[in-house]
Amino acid sequence: MKKSSSSKDIFKDISLKVSEMLLLRGRAGTVAIVKAGPNGQFFLETESEEIVLGLEPHDLIVASAFSVDERAEKGLKCVLFMIREIRSPLIVLPKSHPASPRLPIVVSAGQKTVLSCNITPGTHPNQDVLCGSNEFNGLELTGTPEGVQIKNMPQCEVIKVNFDI
Repeated sequence: MKKSSSSKDIFKDISLKVSEMLLLRGRAGTVAIVKAGPNGQFFLETESEEIVLGLEPHDLIVASAFSVDERAEKGLKCVLFMIREIRSPLIVLPKSHPASPRLPIVVSAGQKTVLSCNITPGTHPNQDVLCGSNEFNGLELTGTPEGVQIKNMPQCEVIKVNFDI
């Protein structure tokens, strides 16, 4: 499924199965979205603690890349696969960590994620905010039993693909 879309400030519902990944491809960045699925428990590692995230099957795991090429899309799929299927933990870096500006992909998990271009990539333990490219600033993604509810979606290409490696 491919289509272009612009629906700033209105809600758009897109169906999404556990076996699918949704890509929002802009001019400067890409956002990938999968359902959390039935496993429910994910781990968030910070500098000082391990946090257990209890997610519902319809909650979302969202990854953001700061590029729009095929390599970025493959990387997004791999990162999401590592977290959801291999059970790799989500890692939060300290705000002053030197690797933050070099992170090509960042991830958030929860019921709702808001993208912001005004935060440091990879440093937010609150899983309701995720760093993204300027064009996705203010994008809101909420998991629903049927799929994803999107608010403030910029002009972007919407692509649904199978979520497998």
